[in-house]
Amino acid sequence: MRYFPVALFSAVSLSMMSFVYAADKKADPATEQAKSKIRAAGGSVLELAQNDDRLEIAFHLSDQKITDNTLKTLAGLKKVSTLNLRGTDITSAGLAQLKDLKGLTHLHLEKTKVNDAGLVHLKALPNLEYLNLYGTQITDAGLSNLNQLKKLKRLYVWQTKVTRPAGLALEKQITGLEIIGLPEEPKPKEAKKPELPKKPAASKKPAAPKKVEKKKTEKKAEKKPAKKPAAKKEAPKKPEKKKK
Repeated sequence: MRYFPVALFSAVSLSMMSFVYAADKKADPATEQAKSKIRAAGGSVLELAQNDDRLEIAFHLSDQKITDNTLKTLAGLKKVSTLNLRGTDITSAGLAQLKDLKGLTHLHLEKTKVNDAGLVHLKALPNLEYLNLYGTQITDAGLSNLNQLKKLKRLYVWQTKVTRPAGLALEKQITGLEIIGLPEEPKPKEAKKPELPKKPAASKKPAAPKKVEKKKTEKKAEKKPAKKPAAKKEAPKKPEKKKK
């Protein structure tokens, strides 16, 4: 029974902490207003956990058109952890509106209209750990803008113009970075086997002339000479009687 007061005290303490935490969340009208704007624009807003008020914001399932103008709804939010813009009409210019999301750790930009110019704006996100650029228009030139993101751990570059040498160079600059989707290393070409000299063709003996067979028609034409009929023997003439 002596443990009952301790358990009761712990339960009361947790209840008070939850009440204080809930009161703190309601105490930020700017955050609540921003959440309402995001939902009205077709996005979703969720907290990471009951005791973690960082936000996960996603627009990739919206039934509305998501453009650069939509990102203005993020103004005033400072505790955004994840932002999913997959398959939207976001361009490089729109990424300039992410500069105040200092706590952002996960950013989905796959299948958007982002190019090299947009990656310049990501320098302002020092806590970024995950970046998906699959199916975008980035090249090696844009990839060089990410070398300041020292916490970056996973980077997706499928179906982009990023080359393997540029990707491997970035992995060396950022400790622990894994770039997924780099082109495979070209296989070395097999050395051609030297061709052996061809043996001279053996001279063929002239073929013996074939006997020309007479055609059947010719054989038919060749007939034996006909036998001449034997000459008739002349009967001896009777002597004529002398007239008296």
